[in-house]
Amino acid sequence: MKKLFLITLLAVLTTTTTTTVAQERHRTFCEIVGTGKVLSSKVKIQIDFGQKTSYFGKYKTFMVDESGKKMEFNSMVDAMNYLAKFRWKFEQAYVVTNESTNQNVYHWLLSKDIVSDDEIREGIITQKDFEDMEKAATEDKENKNEEVEKKVPLFMRNMKKESDEEGEAQKRYEP
Repeated sequence: MKKLFLITLLAVLTTTTTTTVAQERHRTFCEIVGTGKVLSSKVKIQIDFGQKTSYFGKYKTFMVDESGKKMEFNSMVDAMNYLAKFRWKFEQAYVVTNESTNQNVYHWLLSKDIVSDDEIREGIITQKDFEDMEKAATEDKENKNEEVEKKVPLFMRNMKKESDEEGEAQKRYEP
């Protein structure tokens, strides 16, 4: 009887440990870079997840809304509040001043605990992401292929607002 109890207890502990390890969260980081607009108090935000970018591609890291327009925030705190909705947490900040233009460039380091890499970009669209989605949708329309969802990045397929019904999340991103 004791052996049966011991074997059952070990099986339960082993299963629990395996499940816990499979769902273990790890921390990931991103940097948001805020630049002010001339004659405006608003800031535009570029986001860096550590992705590879070309020299010209670095200008496609600005955050955009669902229509592809660059998002403007009242301040860096406003941008942080927006990203906090997607579980990003503030870690560190520093400012670099361009001496020739006397313009401040704000750098904020953020972190997020995730289980899967698909969660990293949750709720965030960059200009490059938007252009890639438009290109995929255009190619599919030209080929008369209705499987647009396969070419939309995985993180975009998982995005939904609370008010969205099933299937409407994809419609927002089609041109």
